[in-house]
Amino acid sequence: MADDRKGFNEGMLDAVARVPEHMVHRTFDAETLLLNLDTGQFHGLNETGGRMLELLETTGGRIREAGVKLADEYGVEFDDIAPDLVAFCANLQERGLIVVEDRAQPSS
Repeated sequence: MADDRKGFNEGMLDAVARVPEHMVHRTFDAETLLLNLDTGQFHGLNETGGRMLELLETTGGRIREAGVKLADEYGVEFDDIAPDLVAFCANLQERGLIVVEDRAQPSS
């Protein structure tokens, strides 16, 4: 299974994600619901996806930092969840639920 996950977009781990203004969300016991105010469409995330969304908000959208915290909370290695994390963020981006931007490189 690990071989299927090689070649994922590692660059996304160093990007920053944010929830666009036209999206609102609310977390319940077992899921997080997102509402697109422009289209009226609802989207659902399971508990893990909802927690990842929360962590993105608390880390200023830094995907790698949020993933490290999530891995720590679940007691797994970051490298084991990184491909799934990138796929999750890419899926949310494709659906317009988050905006992913390259993080500006600090000037030296």
